Amino acid sequence: MSQKEVNILLVEDDYLDTMNVERELKKIGITHPIFEARNGREALNMLRGEGVPKISPAPSVILLDINMPKMNGLEFLEELRREPEFSHIPVFIMTTSNEETDRMAAQRLNVSGYIVKPLTFDSFEHSHSSIDSFSLFLDLIKLK
Repeated sequence: MSQKEVNILLVEDDYLDTMNVERELKKIGITHPIFEARNGREALNMLRGEGVPKISPAPSVILLDINMPKMNGLEFLEELRREPEFSHIPVFIMTTSNEETDRMAAQRLNVSGYIVKPLTFDSFEHSHSSIDSFSLFLDLIKLK
């Protein structure tokens, strides 16, 4: 079986959270390219190649913060799901929000998982949904 190139898109406006995600992925041996966008508008531009180089191949998975300036994560997800070229990409919401309304909105937009930040493997034992979500995320990356 041939190996498909795997790209990860991280949409996160907080620099420390971005560093944390990269560190945690490196800890478990994930070395795939990580493209970073600071808000939903920037992420869409990167996917479409509008004003910036297009991510190629398209990301295999997107890690998405909800609370960001210019275009938040849910607005980005609505746009993403409307575009046939990108609507199939698995999206994992990463947020500090435990709001049920955020979870419901994300579920309506067909997210693959919902992970409460900060992303640390030590905290997974306290949150089965985070364990399941992150396990699915890893499986999607490793299967590519």
